[in-house]
Amino acid sequence: MDSIRIRGGKPLYGKIEISGAKNAALPLMVASLLTEETLTLSNLPHVADISTLINLLCQHGATAVMNGRSTEEGCSVGRSLSITANEITNAEAPYDIVRKMRAGALVMGPLLARVGKARVSLPGGCAIGTRPMNLHIDGLELMGAEIEIVGGYMEAVAPDGLKGADIRFETASVGATENLLMAACLAKGQTVLENAAREPEILDLIHLLRQMGAQIEGDGTDRLVITGVESLKGTNYRVMPDRIETGTYAIAAAITGGEIELTNTDSDLIKSVIDVLIEAGADVVPTESGLIVSRNTAVLNGVDIMTLPYPGYPTDMQAQMMALMTVADGAAMITETIFENRFMHVPELARLGANITVHGHSALVRGVENLVGAPVMATDLRASVSLVLAGLAATGETVINRVYHLDRGYERLEEKLAACGADIERIAGI
Repeated sequence: MDSIRIRGGKPLYGKIEISGAKNAALPLMVASLLTEETLTLSNLPHVADISTLINLLCQHGATAVMNGRSTEEGCSVGRSLSITANEITNAEAPYDIVRKMRAGALVMGPLLARVGKARVSLPGGCAIGTRPMNLHIDGLELMGAEIEIVGGYMEAVAPDGLKGADIRFETASVGATENLLMAACLAKGQTVLENAAREPEILDLIHLLRQMGAQIEGDGTDRLVITGVESLKGTNYRVMPDRIETGTYAIAAAITGGEIELTNTDSDLIKSVIDVLIEAGADVVPTESGLIVSRNTAVLNGVDIMTLPYPGYPTDMQAQMMALMTVADGAAMITETIFENRFMHVPELARLGANITVHGHSALVRGVENLVGAPVMATDLRASVSLVLAGLAATGETVINRVYHLDRGYERLEEKLAACGADIERIAGI
């Protein structure tokens, strides 16, 4: 397996172009199953999860054509992907593909809506805690599906087609909201989703579906009303910027004491992260194309955070902020309310000299004067990048092993950081 070697202690200065959002692109790609026509997505990030999902969609009978990086009115739009699912030839999403990422389970709703059946493996992804499928299953059953779990697969049929229903989620689930939102677009009648997730990626999906001909009301609220239509059409759509990548590189500027301009993004996407960065002692200046982040004090301040559903502080930015707090003055209490196993990076940060004590769902971080490089092991996607951030700030050499997690969600990470002065390189595995 590949590893990444960092010789830290250097302030970063430069410009980083933010890629399209992986977490938005995946459900947008799945939406191609809802139409016989071609869906073309631009600003697509070059990450492993995208390739995995392309394989899954082709498994269902879709054809996919990928174009390289291109520009549109002088702006980079990343890669472009055209998907055509004019016929669903196979309604099974196999374990070998779905185990690699959580988003694979999103095909169940569209397949049921389009062809009335689906056999989908229980999903995989990062081992950050239980993410049960009951919200997906319960909602689809209210819409008329019959679902059994047999041999690790969700076997679903909708003998009379999907019908509109009133569905209230016990908790605001991004995946369940996406799955049922797509299914409802082709269901008969009206579907109401209460306590729906409100993340920007949900809004991006709504915008795409509406452009395809869906009838959806309630943008940006926790109550979505969908009136089913007979069919959806193909379209061209640009994937939103990656807010988690934006926040990650913003922290890279703060933790190294440098200044980085982030382009092809929007500061409004990470307002809760910016609020914490400013309180910790960073300067954040919005620009027409993104934002500029720098550190305005020699010493950072410890800041307490609690992860919450959007618009609260994102769980996908918890590990990165913890890395920043390891070198802050004083203490910071970090409370994780979304996933129960999302402190697996703590022992690895401790190997770099961090002082962190975990109490249940909270971690008390006492800042240290400096981190010292050491070999560490990545455990999941966001934990991996927190170790990169810590390595950038540490003196000496840090080697991060099992970085395949990073490749699932960050495009050209080493290249982007190196362009800002980081001493970072990938070491190919044997």
